[in-house]
Amino acid sequence: MAEDVTTTTEPAAASPRPVAPHKFRFGLIYGGLGAVLAGAIVIFVLYAGRSISPAPTWSSWKPSGGGEGAAKQIAEHVAQAYRLSSGAQLVDVIAKAPAVSPASTVSIPIHYVAIRGTKGKGDQIFPISSSNSIMYALCGLGSSCAIATGKPSVERGTLVRREILELALYTFKYVGGIKSVIAFMPPALGTQPKYVVYLQKGDVKPQLHAPLRETLGPKVPLPTTIPAREVHTVDAVTESRVYSFSLSQAQQGDAILVLAPLAA
Repeated sequence: MAEDVTTTTEPAAASPRPVAPHKFRFGLIYGGLGAVLAGAIVIFVLYAGRSISPAPTWSSWKPSGGGEGAAKQIAEHVAQAYRLSSGAQLVDVIAKAPAVSPASTVSIPIHYVAIRGTKGKGDQIFPISSSNSIMYALCGLGSSCAIATGKPSVERGTLVRREILELALYTFKYVGGIKSVIAFMPPALGTQPKYVVYLQKGDVKPQLHAPLRETLGPKVPLPTTIPAREVHTVDAVTESRVYSFSLSQAQQGDAILVLAPLAA
């Protein structure tokens, strides 16, 4: 009997799936779009690098840190640059939180600035504190902080107000939260202090948006060499904000700095 012979049938090999022709077309399209996008980015970067200049810095110097410490740096930096025709420093500048010291061991914070109204206008009251205001005392080291040497002049007074403007600009620009600057001017020799410049941040908004050198030249002039352009700027910003001052006290004990506009 012939042996049974078992035969196996090999499964037919699977034929490869045909690739749709549109897949190649999409790949070419996407690849082309990617190349175009990459080229556009390169062109934009190159163009931007040539056409966009960095914003100018506001000043070549600025204080480090903040608060009263920064204000003291500003006072020292600015004061050293202002000179009399003799070469002596114009004034020293003391920076502190708003306060009065009726005795050497007592310091009373000033809580309010009151500006007297004129021509039928009401008084204005502004709350102040160490967090929103800085006080500068410009002291000429003579009697009652008068300028000890040299001859008083209109030009010298303008230079003092220029210094106050520069102090205020640095303060508003770099000391966060400060909304007002109070600057006590040196009195005439033989008299008591009586004038103060009170500046609020909004008073110098245009000057804070332009580099400092556009408002005040990079070189501090002597009293007799202030350029007419700077005289105009200093007068426009500070002249109407010079006040005679006195101190008052509220019933609760709050110290009030009372400012009276000067007669026109």
